Amino acid sequence: MKRKVLLIYTGGTIGMEKDYETGSLRAFDFGNIFQKIPEMKLIECEISVYPFKKPLDSSDMGPTEWKMIAKHIGKNYDLYDGFLILHGTDTMSYSASALSFMLKNLKKPVILTGSQLPIGDLRTDAKENLLTSLYYASLYENNEAVIQEVAVYFEYKLLRGNRTLKYSAEFFDAYQTPNYPILGQSGVHLNVMKDNLWRSKTNGKFEVDTHVSQDVLFWRIFPGMHLNHFSEIPKVKVLVLQVFGSGTIFNTEKTLQTLQALREQGTEIVVISQCVSGGISFGKYSNSNIFTKIGAISGNDITAESAITKAMHLLNNPKYEGGFAENFVKNICGEVSE
Repeated sequence: MKRKVLLIYTGGTIGMEKDYETGSLRAFDFGNIFQKIPEMKLIECEISVYPFKKPLDSSDMGPTEWKMIAKHIGKNYDLYDGFLILHGTDTMSYSASALSFMLKNLKKPVILTGSQLPIGDLRTDAKENLLTSLYYASLYENNEAVIQEVAVYFEYKLLRGNRTLKYSAEFFDAYQTPNYPILGQSGVHLNVMKDNLWRSKTNGKFEVDTHVSQDVLFWRIFPGMHLNHFSEIPKVKVLVLQVFGSGTIFNTEKTLQTLQALREQGTEIVVISQCVSGGISFGKYSNSNIFTKIGAISGNDITAESAITKAMHLLNNPKYEGGFAENFVKNICGEVSE
């Protein structure tokens, strides 16, 4: 039995082709994708294409588009065995993270991919990314999906979506998950590291929760920064604060007073690391004790993209019992180490 995969095209470089007369890139009609990549017809799955009416640059992707994608997957969940989302590369990690929180009790693969070069370029990486993503999106064993989470496939590697970050704007190998091993790798054989795969902790029915609050702010500290700027921050519900190393910041009374003032006005402070690898460990150094004093939330080894979208999803979400801090430190869908 052929598996059915719904391909959702949102935009991005993968859907572009070069006009060799002008040298400019232009979007092509994605309804003609089977003519562009005839090899798609050889894959042992039935592919349906759902393109956005207006293809978007990934910098234009945000909460509205995340909800559109999540709702469309929810609407078609029982009709397809897997889902493939073609997406621009710059914000793919944000979208993958957001979708991982929105698609609850997922039992089917949701794969995101894109490319660094347009699909019509002679040296494009789009073809391999697209074809192998289709294999992963339709991969079943014993009538059960092998991948049951939101993942990113790029340059021969399958990665957990809410652990990814884009680390290169130049290389084909553009994504990493520094704090989590890869889920799969394609070579002569299509490999899956089954011990690394996520499985829902409950047997609940699949559902879509598109709650997103935009009352979240991200701030990166730096040496010599004037803390007076914090007092000028508009009142926000959550401040994701990216600090040094394993959780250090300027050890001054001014720092304590400034951050405490934010807490007293009702702002939750989530602390994450500027380091690509590793995470937050309050108490390891004395300069991290300030966060314990003010009741800040440790982000552990979560990525910035995942911390931001997780905060947006949890804030004032009526479907979660308990407070924001209590829920944020939980490992909801593999986004943070336990």
